[in-house]
This record gives sequence, C-alpha cells and structure tokens, in this order.
Amino acid sequence: MLHETPLIATLTLAFVGASVLGLIAGRLRLPPILGYLLAGVALGPSTPGFTANPELASELAEIGVILLMFGVGLHFSYRDLVKVQSIALPGAIAQIVVATLLGAALASGMGWPLASGLAFGLALSVASTVVLVRALEERQLLDTRSGHIAVGWLVIEDLVMVAALVFLPVIAGALPGGRPDVFAEHGGVGLSLAATFGKLAAFVALMILVGRRVIPWSLAKVASLGSRELFTLTVLSMAVGVAYGAAKLFDVSFALGAFAAGMILKESELSHKAGDNILPLRDAFAVLFFVSVGMLFDPRTLLERPLAVLATVLTIVVGKSLAAFLIVRAFRHPRDTAVLIAASLAQIGEFSFILTSMSQSLGLLPEEARDLVLAGAIGSILLNPAVFSLATEMRARRLARTPIRDLGDEPLKVDIATPHQSELADHVIVVGYGRVGRRVKEALDRDGVKAAVIDTDIERVEALRRNAEIAILGNATREEVLLAAGVKTAVCLVLAIPDGFESGEIVTRARALNPQLRIVARAHSEEQTDRLLNSGADRVVMGESEIARTMLADLSEAGILLPPQPEQGLEAVARSP
Repeated sequence: MLHETPLIATLTLAFVGASVLGLIAGRLRLPPILGYLLAGVALGPSTPGFTANPELASELAEIGVILLMFGVGLHFSYRDLVKVQSIALPGAIAQIVVATLLGAALASGMGWPLASGLAFGLALSVASTVVLVRALEERQLLDTRSGHIAVGWLVIEDLVMVAALVFLPVIAGALPGGRPDVFAEHGGVGLSLAATFGKLAAFVALMILVGRRVIPWSLAKVASLGSRELFTLTVLSMAVGVAYGAAKLFDVSFALGAFAAGMILKESELSHKAGDNILPLRDAFAVLFFVSVGMLFDPRTLLERPLAVLATVLTIVVGKSLAAFLIVRAFRHPRDTAVLIAASLAQIGEFSFILTSMSQSLGLLPEEARDLVLAGAIGSILLNPAVFSLATEMRARRLARTPIRDLGDEPLKVDIATPHQSELADHVIVVGYGRVGRRVKEALDRDGVKAAVIDTDIERVEALRRNAEIAILGNATREEVLLAAGVKTAVCLVLAIPDGFESGEIVTRARALNPQLRIVARAHSEEQTDRLLNSGADRVVMGESEIARTMLADLSEAGILLPPQPEQGLEAVARSP
C-alpha cells in the first residue's frame, strides 16, 4: 500500500526514522541532526530498502523553511535589518566573493575549468538559513545584536543568490569551460537582471505599503472571534501564502517571502501568540529539511573521493568562517561578534543545492560536483554544533574576565555608564520589559526600590540606558547574563516574560546561583504553574486566575458574594509550593 500513498509514506517514514535515529544520537551525546540526516540517507535511493519520494520530501522541507523564516521574521523588524545593514550588506558580499574564489581554487586543483570552479565556489558560499536559525535559537542568541547581524547577513546572501541565478547563464557562456550556446539562449541577461530587481523592489513596496496594514489588521479581526484553530490557520495561511505568492509573482525565494511576512506581522501585538501557535508545525517540518538533504546523498562518495570531500568540508568550515571572521573584524566589530558570525556561516544548505542543480542543467558542473556539495553540506551541518560550542566557550571565557554590562552581547552604541556588579545589592531583577515588566518597574521606581532590567530587545535596552537605568541586553537563561544583573546580591527576581518553558530554565539557574533569592513568575496555564513551582519559583501568578480574582472581589464589594477568606478559593492566583 506504500506505493499508493507516497505522501503519507514519506511523511510517516521520515518522522519515524528521524525521531528514532535522533533519539539514538541524543543518547550517544551526538547532535540529533545526525539522526535526521541518517534517516534521510536510509530513505534515499542510494541505500537498499524503501525509497521515499525525494520530490515530495523536498517540497515538505520547503514548508519547514517557510515556517522557520516566518518565525524569525516575528523576532526581527525591518528596523533591526536597517540597523545591521552597515555590516551585513558589505560583509555578506565580501564573504561570498572570498568563498567563491576559495571554491574556484579547489575546483582548479581537481582539474575543472574556470566556469565550473566559479559555479562550485558560489554554491559553497551561501549558508543554510535552517541550520543558522536553529543554532541561534538553541543558544538564545537570536535576539542579540550578533544574532541580528547573522540573520541580516543571510538575508543579503539570499538576495545575492537570486541575482546569481540570473548571472549563471553568463558564466555558462562567457568564461573558459562554459557553453556559448547556453549564453546565446539567455542573451538578455541584462534585461533579466533588471526585471529581477524590479520584481524584488515591487515586492518590498507591496509589503511595506499594503502588507503592514492588511496583515496585522486581518489577524486582529480573526483573533477577535475567539477561535484558536481559526487563528492558527490564519497565521499558517499568511506565512505560506505570502511565501508562495512572493515566489510565483515576484521570483523571490520562499524563505525571503516568509521572512518578510513575519517582519510585517511583528508590528502586531499578536505576534508572540502567532509564533507560539505555529511552533510545533515549524519544528516538525524543519526536521524534514535535514531528512531531505540526507536522501540526496550517495554514501559511496566518501569512499570514492575522500580527499575531495575533506577539502570541500574544510573550505566551508575553515576557509569561509575565517573569511567571515576577518571581514567582521575589518569593520571594527568586537571579537565576540566576529566569532559568532564565523560560526554561523560555517555550513551550507538549501540555496547551495538550487545553485548546483541549475549549474548542472547549464552544463557548468560535472555530476561529481553535486555529490561533493551534498557531502560538504552534511559534513558542515554535523560539525556546526561543535564549531558553535567552541565559539561560545571562547566567548564565555572572555566574558568571565570582562566587567561589561552587555554580557548578553557586545556593547551597544548607546554607552550609558552603569554600576559594576559589586555596587548592585538588595535590588530587584526584572526579566522582560514588555507590558507586564514595564508596570513592575514603574512600581519599583515609585517606591524607590533599585531595579535591574534584563531584556533581549535592543531598542528597549537603549531606551532604558538613555534614562541612566540599569539594563542588560541578553537572555536570562544564560548564567553570565544573570550574574551581570547581580543575581547573587539581589533580593527578588521577577519573571515578566510570557514563555513558560524559558522561565523554568531561568528559575532553575537563578535558584542555583542564589538559593535565598525570592522568585516571582507569570504563567498561562496550570501546567506552566506546576513546572515553575517545581523548578524553584516562590510565587507564580496566572493571568486567568487574576482576572477571576478581580471579578469575584467586585462581586464581594457589591454584596453578592461573601468576602473570600485568606488563602482560600483563589490561591491559584499566586500559588506557592
């Protein structure tokens, strides 16, 4: 029956294989990605047994890319992109040029002509969005300035690759080793390039002029109906619909279209809810990306051309990363930023496969090039967690010796002097400066209580620092960020962030650093409340219970209900262990 239901068979075997092999990899203390890739190899045509449909797997993987980039856009406004353009734009272009030349040099060593070498180098120059975002999210770096630079860098790379797809026919016919007949068929390259950038400009204009009004307004209308499934369906249709429309009407990649939709939706107050609702789908389909990569790989390449595979992986992991590091340092950015950007780009992915496939169709690359690109992708993806761990360890060692407030990331442009850790004592730490955190901070200020704010939003931190407030840019799940806020000498920690899972990690870490610290957290469900209390929180406030308490208090004041007895009936409003 499997051959009669290829979609169900592909989904079932991909998910089951990825979960089983991912679990085994985790038990062996290896990256789960290894299990996902091996599941793809097992389902691919190069290994015996059932062969999944590679075209279906590739399309399903694209859904994962769309949802992933949509989620990134929800954390990344267009203002963030403008802020990092001074390094992301020239840096990405310079890195692509250097990586392309490195790949061309490697191809020349294998006896390939210049045209083939440039196409090969171009395929090695662009990093995988999926791998980058997952790595940044796992290390709580997505909302830092380094994370914004890395994402902005990849957005520029995507735009350059769109133009590169137009230029490939030129390479195919104008350079030694190319095919003049292909060049003749695509003679209007200048016109095609102009049309490509014209469409891109039209897409950007449409999203800014129309999307900024229509998308948040539509989502608010749907949310007012009170249907969770309809809200989730609307978010999903916006992500996939904008991505598909951008690709079909404007020749923009799915990833770029979804990213733009997410950035526009970030302007809405419902952006956090939208991100939470699509999170399970996003994670599930993102796994299919790695499975689809594994399906394309032929393991015999490792035996037939081991030196070429090793050289390709080293070009990606070492050559490209070193180039990115030197470029970031040349622009006078801190070493921490340079190290994290270099680690972020030490891999290749989806655009590399598109470029390789098109280059082969144009006669630019031999068959073995595809196997080398795939081997390079798998090797670099497997090594990327180790590269990231090394980078973050180096960074942590330096931060341990540096009394800088911005331990969550490099120093901000706004340089407001703040007390050192030794001067922070008997204060309250407020994690999250949104609507809840702001009210807490205002109440503390009104009563003259010293407070330190931790937030991942650069603009909020800058605004606080302009008012000479103590503000730390970073994610409080990280020990060095809590230490920068003086957690060991604080009297209370208030968690005003909505993410219950993240709050649980913060509670556990803060409790280990200061056993006497009083911790107050917020929750959205009984499950979150129990998890936070078990993690060590002293008090957990649940929004729905607080609303009920206020309503019942009003009924008591009106004489409809008897006054509630202390600690009876509504203790779930602020539960203690």
